[in-house]
Amino acid sequence: MIDTHTHLYLSEFCADGDSPGAAVDRAVEAGVTTLVMPNVDITTIGPMKKLADERPEAVRLAMGLHPTELGDDWRAAVDRIETELRAPGRYKYVAVGEVGIDLYWDDTQRDEQMLAFDRQAQLAAELQLPLIIHCRDGLDETLEVLEGLPKAPPAIVMHCFGGSAADVDTIRRRASAVPEIYFGIGGVVTFKKSTLPDTLPAIGLDHIVLETDSPYLAPVPKRGRRNESAYLTYTASAIAGKMGISVDNVNSITTANARRLFPRL
Repeated sequence: MIDTHTHLYLSEFCADGDSPGAAVDRAVEAGVTTLVMPNVDITTIGPMKKLADERPEAVRLAMGLHPTELGDDWRAAVDRIETELRAPGRYKYVAVGEVGIDLYWDDTQRDEQMLAFDRQAQLAAELQLPLIIHCRDGLDETLEVLEGLPKAPPAIVMHCFGGSAADVDTIRRRASAVPEIYFGIGGVVTFKKSTLPDTLPAIGLDHIVLETDSPYLAPVPKRGRRNESAYLTYTASAIAGKMGISVDNVNSITTANARRLFPRL
């Protein structure tokens, strides 16, 4: 399996005798061979690189500025992101992300979020890297930015997707210039009141990738605890049950999808 979105480098994994490296080891033991780790902000670049140095066989990195972490000097932060993406060396970023629009907690930086997203999406198109999109209460804004790009990135993934079949159709229609569109499915699909299982057929297994978004959104039966990549197996099992196929098929197909989405894996 491939965890296409996890943040094991965060401080949540540095307490009580645990460590990010140990969390990676547990994931590998559970069958997760590759872990894609998107950046959050400038402060997380160092810890993320450190974990990649410690576990180079499993960890892959993505570089972006999260929409809720813009701050007042977001242009300088995006400059740093661009420098990282363009820098030669051992850190070969597999995607631009996570970037996007989040108006759930605070919509006062709506315009700034759209500008930052636009700039990073244009970088993805220029560098021919896929785009990892965070979208929460901002689908129209997200699609407006994608529609306005002079050149589309080669692929996008709607991270932590929890929308409806109608949302899937809207994304595909309005982002039709993007050659490949995938949907990241995580622990929410296991929640008792989630409507996401009913949306899976509209997405189709060929456009689903697995993710955990660790340390957030732990799946049932681990809900309420700190999430980690080793729990990806619960999400795969839930998808298999809903779609009436074996877990092995889910794992093999979503792994192939992830490799198409991220050619640099």
